[in-house]
Amino acid sequence: MPTTKRHWASVAALLTLLVPLAGCGAGGNGDSGAGKGAGASGGKSRDEQPMPRPPKAGLGDIIVENRAITGSRPSGNRKVPYRRTYTDGELYSAVTGYRSVAFGRDELESAYDNVLNPGASSPGSRPGNVVTAISPAVQRAALDALDGREGAVVAVDVRTGHIRALVSTPSYDPATFSGNTMEDSRGWQELIGDRHKPLLNRTRYESTPPGETFHLVVAAAALEKGLYSSVDEATDTPASYTPPGGSKALTGDPAHCGNASIRTALHYACGNVFARLAVDVGEAQLTATAESFGFNDEEVFIPTRLVPSNYPRGRSAADLAAAANGSGGVTATPVQMARVMAVIAGGGKQVHPQLVTKVVRGDGSVEPPKDLAEDDGRRVVGQRTAEQLQSALRTSADGVTGWVRQWDVDSGGKSVSWSVSVARSGDEGPMAIAVCISNPRASSDRTGDVASTERVAERVREAAAALR
Repeated sequence: MPTTKRHWASVAALLTLLVPLAGCGAGGNGDSGAGKGAGASGGKSRDEQPMPRPPKAGLGDIIVENRAITGSRPSGNRKVPYRRTYTDGELYSAVTGYRSVAFGRDELESAYDNVLNPGASSPGSRPGNVVTAISPAVQRAALDALDGREGAVVAVDVRTGHIRALVSTPSYDPATFSGNTMEDSRGWQELIGDRHKPLLNRTRYESTPPGETFHLVVAAAALEKGLYSSVDEATDTPASYTPPGGSKALTGDPAHCGNASIRTALHYACGNVFARLAVDVGEAQLTATAESFGFNDEEVFIPTRLVPSNYPRGRSAADLAAAANGSGGVTATPVQMARVMAVIAGGGKQVHPQLVTKVVRGDGSVEPPKDLAEDDGRRVVGQRTAEQLQSALRTSADGVTGWVRQWDVDSGGKSVSWSVSVARSGDEGPMAIAVCISNPRASSDRTGDVASTERVAERVREAAAALR
């Protein structure tokens, strides 16, 4: 199971916004060096000593495609001298998070506080910048397509793991509460009182039943175990299948799902076929495959921590049949389902998703992002299994695409809609895309149609294809 380093967490947890920011520190280190030099034979005088580099005014910035999407200005608060400003704050809030004089920090603002605001812990240090992998065009397409619905979009470069889009809606503008005025307080209270939870980053912090998108994991497990030689081999599954010890039959489209192959079962979402596959694969193998894809991993950082995507262990045959169709306690975040598609498109290997490409510290030194996985490039499934699943999902000559399914999650009529796909992105490599919309029937688009995750995914794929 993949692991990540968490070496920075204990440091970040100790930082607070209300630490006084010291001055430039010219007297401290400079005086010490001057005294040592003056006392030595032939040493330089105090005036000849090199002066410490003065700190950059304000806060360091978060960068998207060579452009700072953050800034800072004096806050009027002696303890916290600078207030954060944001460019296109609503577009990038799931990336930057917020930095507020009164209400703390979140997302990259928190994870890289020691870079963006080093003076809080090391007075006199120069702030640095955090460079992200986000593509503005893909990010904008995702935000516009979601159109304020309760949902999320994640797009990941299959080759590098770079996160090219990370959007959670409804969004918010972190500039509206970055200070400590009454106006900032009103902005904060409005957001935390919103029943649609705009401050919730659904891309990494909301884990919901993945439904039929989990069929990919079940199909991979069946192919890996050697139950079928290809996705075109008939599965000998009746159109109505009751698992051993179960009382509820799982059905599929009778015109297509009786004795369907994996290819056909993926296309028509044949619940009967995947229930049968899960039972035949067995609890141990299915759990191992799910965990290899990243389910049940509690230590995934991008660099902020992902809520674990859950696959329950110790399942009966009836439980396996339910889990095979993405219910029965199975949950996934949008980042996790993008990871699943990235493994398939990447030939069976997994690359750790990463929002940050590099960190440029105040002294000019460049560092890689924190918490890189030690097992990047590890094999999750065999290359032949990945190629078979690519073939089953491919609906056009120039790329792999996925599908959308919608289902009722509970008796209250709440539902979740998912789409997972892979886009060919301009002159770059393939991009794995996951879209999730909560309560789509309650958030129809402007034409009055039920919200479609596939329409959202199509907009994102078009933006990816246009990258140059």
